[in-house]
Amino acid sequence: MVAFGTPRRVLGAPGDCVRSLRGSHGATTRQPRSSHEKCGAETTVLTDNRKLIEGAYRAFAIGDIPAVLQAFAEEITWHVPGRSPLSGDYRGHREIVEFFGRVMELSEGSFRIRIDDVLTDTSRVVVLCTVSAERSGRAPWSSPEVHVWDIAAGRAVAFREFQGDQQAEDAFWS
Repeated sequence: MVAFGTPRRVLGAPGDCVRSLRGSHGATTRQPRSSHEKCGAETTVLTDNRKLIEGAYRAFAIGDIPAVLQAFAEEITWHVPGRSPLSGDYRGHREIVEFFGRVMELSEGSFRIRIDDVLTDTSRVVVLCTVSAERSGRAPWSSPEVHVWDIAAGRAVAFREFQGDQQAEDAFWS
């Protein structure tokens, strides 16, 4: 798991994530834990956020849309950049389900997402992925994307995607 972002507290205060190290001469020093050495409740939040989003991707891959929606807040916002028929802002479960339907309709059910890496913070999950699809009469398409998820109260409240090649993506979906 990779963490990013700025620390949310000053190290050295009571309850901080520090470790004691004993030097070669017996002296003990306190050092902040590395970004990979999370502690306590923060570790739980990072793990829970990652599991929430990875579970949503797994459910989407098998077409279990009700399970996908369980990961989303009722009023989730969903932003797709660009100028294609899929571009725009969507809000709430109903609009997002309609968006998913349009993606599958245009791709004739071939749309896929491969997760390449997942980065987590206490309120955000970033998914580095590769998306692919096919459409009749067109060359197959594949592109790297970055998906940014904002998390609050154990649910995804916002989604934004960033394409590796916006013009190619717009052309494919248009």
